[in-house]
Amino acid sequence: MRATLLAPVLVTALLGTAGCYIDDFGSFGRYSKDFHESYPLKAGGRLSIETFNGSVEVSAWDQDSVDVSGTKYGPTQQAANDLKIQTDTGPDSLSIRAVRPSERRGSWGARLAVKVPRRTMIDLIQTSNGPIHVTGCSGPARFRSSNGEIRIEAFEGSVEAQTSNGQVELTDVRGDAVARTSNGRIHADNLRGALQAHTSNSGITANLAAAAATDRPLRLETSNGGVDVTLPDKFDNDVRVSTSNAPITLHMPPGMNARVEARTNNAGISSDFEVRVQGEITKNHMDGIIGNGGPLLDLSTSNAGIRLVKM
Repeated sequence: MRATLLAPVLVTALLGTAGCYIDDFGSFGRYSKDFHESYPLKAGGRLSIETFNGSVEVSAWDQDSVDVSGTKYGPTQQAANDLKIQTDTGPDSLSIRAVRPSERRGSWGARLAVKVPRRTMIDLIQTSNGPIHVTGCSGPARFRSSNGEIRIEAFEGSVEAQTSNGQVELTDVRGDAVARTSNGRIHADNLRGALQAHTSNSGITANLAAAAATDRPLRLETSNGGVDVTLPDKFDNDVRVSTSNAPITLHMPPGMNARVEARTNNAGISSDFEVRVQGEITKNHMDGIIGNGGPLLDLSTSNAGIRLVKM
């Protein structure tokens, strides 16, 4: 494996000259330098990216190469020019890293837009103060940001996504997913796998596709945010949902078989399904069986209602 420094190439003359630049997050007064480079990589190769104070966008295309373009920022034009983008290349892997300068004063950072062969395996994508958007790749993969949203689309393999003060969106992911954030919502649509999600001061919505071959439970935790979950036919895993001061709604197929333990304070529990008494059933506590029994639906909230809705 060899290490190189990605050579800056002038893409747009206006942005390459000295002056101020407004980036994705409204900062201004930073000098900028565009760059562009490409590297060979076959489908199924591995990719990792680390940058700071900038967004990362990765998308798939039908070529056996990686196309890297972006913008470097600095407190002066010379600083922007000199910011190092280091690459480590191998026969079936590529890593890209924006090197933090020893001088931390001033506005530094790098934004990256990367095109990769389809089915490229993502190891790690990490940034700070910027969003991450990845589509058409594979995992298992880890995604890390702060103060930026994470969006993963058309992804094959497991996903671990963590940010703060930003939302997490998972769309058409075929694999188990772990999503963590604070002050941002979590949304999973057409997820074929188990989901573990944790946030605060925001809600969680999850629409699971056909039941995947996994024995992991669906585990969703939040505070001061509602939880809305849609389960597929033949779903056979436990569901554990915990929130406070917000409602829980569970949409389930008509033939659902499950055991229900639902608890709330100062609110009610309603069900479109016939529930046979297993333990206690009151206005705000339900312990019972739906259909022939099955996976556990463990639902807990306070000061808000719980609904079991037949689709």
